Amino acid sequence: MFSKKSAMLAAMAAGALALSACGGSSEEGTGEAGGLDLVSEGSLTVCSDIPYPPFEFEENGEYTGFDMDLMKEIASGMDLELAVQDVEFNGLQSGAVLAARQCDIGASAVTITEERQANLAFSDPYYDSLQSLLVPTGSDVASIEDLAGKKVGVQQGTTGETYATENAPEAELVQFPSDAEMYAAIQAGNVDALLQDLPVNLGHTEDGEFTIAEEFKTDEQYGFIMAKEGSDELVAAVNEQLTALRDNGKYQEIYDSYFAE
Repeated sequence: MFSKKSAMLAAMAAGALALSACGGSSEEGTGEAGGLDLVSEGSLTVCSDIPYPPFEFEENGEYTGFDMDLMKEIASGMDLELAVQDVEFNGLQSGAVLAARQCDIGASAVTITEERQANLAFSDPYYDSLQSLLVPTGSDVASIEDLAGKKVGVQQGTTGETYATENAPEAELVQFPSDAEMYAAIQAGNVDALLQDLPVNLGHTEDGEFTIAEEFKTDEQYGFIMAKEGSDELVAAVNEQLTALRDNGKYQEIYDSYFAE
């Protein structure tokens, strides 16, 4: 379930929706709405590792992207405002920021895995994911088999890193905290390739300097994440909203604005 590159970035501006952002958990106590124990009264507080286009990024001082647009619709359907906090992915996928009640939910292209399910509660899947290999145009790397002895950029704690570890054992993996540092590294020639989610790598091919050498089919799906303990009602509410968005066509509208052919 993927598009190709031409429409993706151009659709980002059209898909931009206003979100309220907060830099930290400044309010003490919790807010209960509709039986939900929330970090802040009247708000659904979401943590995300930003930027990670097209799923989450900042534009004109506002957070947008596929994940963010879905989150805004979910919060609206729950009669809540949306507040956004930018956090590192490791703290998010480990469950640390959720356990610390820094936020109610995480939306950051998080792949559902058995390992993560030990520490996190996941919503129903909302996106099917592929991995991919980005290389400079004209590179002699044409497939994952060509990575022996090459430096490959991966994002720390992601399934891209896991895939590279398992399928390119002779490559030298270089870990980065986010896509921004990874992309800067390949631009500077410090790594030979990037292995990560296909839509993110596609965003780096627009100027023609880089190309997708190979795509890797996986069974990976993204889910929104919540604290392992005490989030049953929130998980149910989020799943209810996801179902409603699919039924009323809004999910497809948002999806097409980022991934349509």
